[in-house]
Amino acid sequence: MSIEPLSWGRGSTPHDVGLNRDTSGKREGQLWSAPARGANLESVRTALTSADSLGVVITGGRGVGKSSLARAAVMELGPDVWSLQLRSGPAGSTTPYGCLSFLLARLPQAYMGSPTAILRGITSLIRSDAAGRPCVITLDTSGSIDEMSAGVLLNVLLTGTAKIIAVAPKISDLPADFHWLLTDRRLAEVRLSNLNELQTRQVLLSLLGHRVSASLVSTYHHMVGGNPLLLKALVTEQQLSGNLVLSDSVWTLRDKVVLDGAASLDDIVRSRWSRETPETREVIEMLSCARRVELSRLTAIYSAEVVADMEDGGLLEIDASDHRWVSLREKYIGDVVRTWLSIARRRELRSVLLGGTEPDPAGMTVEELMAFAAWTHECEADLSPALALAAADAAVQLFDPRFALTYAEMLRRTDREWIAGQRQKAAAYLQLDMPVQAMAALDDISQPELDSLDAGEYAHVIAAKAQVMMWLPEAAAKVPDLLAEARQRLEQAPNRTAWPEPGAAAVHRVELSEFEYRAFVGDYASMIPTLEKASDPALNPDTEHRMNAAILLMTALAMTGREMDALSVMRQLGGQISDASHIVGLRERYTKEAYLVLLIAGQWRRCIDLLGPQATDEPHSLPFRSAATELAAGIAYVYSGRGAAALDPLISAAAQLELQPVQAALRCAYAAIALAHAQTGNAAQARKYLAKVQRTSGKSSFIAERMAEFCALVAGRWLGDPDAVAGLKQSARQDMEAGRFTLAGISLLAATVNGSDADFRLLEEIAGHRQGPLAEISRLVAVGTRTKDAKTLLAGGELAATLELDAVEARCMALAVDFARQDGDSLTARTAQARLDILAATVANLPIVPSSGSPLLTSRERQIARLAGRGASNRDIALEMGVSVRTVEGHLYQVFTKLGVTSRGDLTGLV
Repeated sequence: MSIEPLSWGRGSTPHDVGLNRDTSGKREGQLWSAPARGANLESVRTALTSADSLGVVITGGRGVGKSSLARAAVMELGPDVWSLQLRSGPAGSTTPYGCLSFLLARLPQAYMGSPTAILRGITSLIRSDAAGRPCVITLDTSGSIDEMSAGVLLNVLLTGTAKIIAVAPKISDLPADFHWLLTDRRLAEVRLSNLNELQTRQVLLSLLGHRVSASLVSTYHHMVGGNPLLLKALVTEQQLSGNLVLSDSVWTLRDKVVLDGAASLDDIVRSRWSRETPETREVIEMLSCARRVELSRLTAIYSAEVVADMEDGGLLEIDASDHRWVSLREKYIGDVVRTWLSIARRRELRSVLLGGTEPDPAGMTVEELMAFAAWTHECEADLSPALALAAADAAVQLFDPRFALTYAEMLRRTDREWIAGQRQKAAAYLQLDMPVQAMAALDDISQPELDSLDAGEYAHVIAAKAQVMMWLPEAAAKVPDLLAEARQRLEQAPNRTAWPEPGAAAVHRVELSEFEYRAFVGDYASMIPTLEKASDPALNPDTEHRMNAAILLMTALAMTGREMDALSVMRQLGGQISDASHIVGLRERYTKEAYLVLLIAGQWRRCIDLLGPQATDEPHSLPFRSAATELAAGIAYVYSGRGAAALDPLISAAAQLELQPVQAALRCAYAAIALAHAQTGNAAQARKYLAKVQRTSGKSSFIAERMAEFCALVAGRWLGDPDAVAGLKQSARQDMEAGRFTLAGISLLAATVNGSDADFRLLEEIAGHRQGPLAEISRLVAVGTRTKDAKTLLAGGELAATLELDAVEARCMALAVDFARQDGDSLTARTAQARLDILAATVANLPIVPSSGSPLLTSRERQIARLAGRGASNRDIALEMGVSVRTVEGHLYQVFTKLGVTSRGDLTGLV
């Protein structure tokens, strides 16, 4: 009997010869999701290499990467394994030997009369083609397998001819004999589910080949529910549309994700759509437009049975809130189906849902307002003025400035909501970093219109003007006069009454703007007494004003040296925020200021925790909001001295901010990236980003400007720039004069890496005006360096270690090594050097190197010192490491010199 080479599941035509062996041209595209499946791949590998196992079954839903995982497993087995791929289509169960037909065609006619002969013949063919090599069969089944094929495969497995990787949606799709093998543990099962967000990130990195922004990961993950097949289709469509762009070596989104014309996803959805009933399709159309509908309303329009069947089939999800909101489980389905619907059909569905009644915006959440407004806009219908204003306000809260402008533009000057709409328009322009346009929107309100406003709306317009003027260099100095004039008008009003009357609330709003302005220019110390009164519940019954004042108070306290008092206020506010959820924007303001308080108190790790993922109903609708979060995370890492960890979030944030500027944040991002590169020893990149800082101008708040300046100056100091040291000292003197002792202490601590006695006496004096562990670290560094006291510096380093401030700890330990050696204190020197050696993992570029020139141990020196400390002889170490005894002796001499020890016994516990 002649034997022909086997192919990948096709007939034995000449162009198929050898197809099973070299598929490298296809593999890169086929295996792009494999990096996220490392644990699953290991399970498959274990099943295929175990002597007692006949193979593995990979199960999971459509598009989760079952076939890709099977291919990756076969590739890992290498060229010494013969691989054979079989496929069984939907009609496979009705065709005898369906998946083995190409093998059946190679058997001589004499075999065809007996199933037993066919079984033996096919088994013999496979064994012959494998030519003595182990064989693995990949069975990719989208339907059932016929009994004859199942019998042959079972014989192939039980005779040891081959092992199998069976791919199926569910175990029930496999033959009954395979169930027996699974029960008997002769086959293992690897069940795949959709990717989590971390795995989605790994897949995107594999597919795109560069850094990816956090917003890109979050947006795509939520859109496709972690389905790898859909993720790849989405990436392809977004690249073609130009919305997925490479900015400064980071993949990010240019704008919102719009799936109009997305052919690949369209085909996937149409395939599923064709299998649904007309009733199910109509519900999908409704939810595509409305985004979500209350369960009671949906079942009133469509039968409860249809809705229940859709939930059971995984099409719908129902939340646990009182409203029992129903939405499509896979959001991309709604995004695609919505593009199919005509304007007339959208209006028809809207009419069916509303029943002729417009919703009351007062009873809607910001997410509900945005969904309803988007649907109305897509129908090319007009929103009522009240709903247009509410939608613009919601869009500003959700950091969606373009939609805010769209809805604000719907208001006509004759509408009573128009002036409030101009305020929302100004807020949206500010989010887009366009203060000139924001000011123009407010200046469009005429003086007669302003004079006709009631006290509350007048105060809000004045507050909006003040907010915008702060960002205009030529107008910022005029803010105090504007607010003073407004306060005078409100206080002289004839009908002014006590809170909660509108007149009193209006005065409070203007007073809050006064606080905000003083914080914007850095005037913290002088307003603390007024803030303390405003935030006292016994003196101020206005909850909104009181809590906003308390938020500003905790920042003012933190800036002026009262860090522990600020943390106490922060804890108190944290317990009250939930009770004040009705106050618009309060939680966001609290989070922003709490981050700042924690950062300058040295508690950077809590900053990272504070920036954890926040649940939103439609996170993919906010593509640029994460830029601020990534920037904040990167600054926290760079503040601790962990430049390597800071680079990814910082570069990602900068890439997004270059596409969508946000109130001078880009300058801060560039400065922080420069410092991160300086900390990792990359001087060229650090200088590149310092140059970008110089080229990036724009008005910013005091704290944003000081943060950018601090990062840039510390980066310069790390690069050895004497002007940077002078700049840090100048900033410290300015802050000290203004009562900002915390900032003064931080700047001076950074400036005095090689400071004078006068510098350290000033640092100690400033520490006396402060509270908390960071102040104590500054004091210990000042005293220890000035007096050359190694034990004091060791204590400072240990305290810095509790806050995980690696760069500060490294500085303390490097100085402690020098001073201890000068004093002959070998124990302190060894302790400090050992800690310095450990810090090498996170501080690549030391702020101070011990003046003795003693570098950290190399990896080879560390390995030899570890063996020597355990009692190994030089000869034993040489044999263990494959080097000569003389080489070991030379390395040990270096170790003893660097660590200041004289015997092997001293190495124990140090390395």
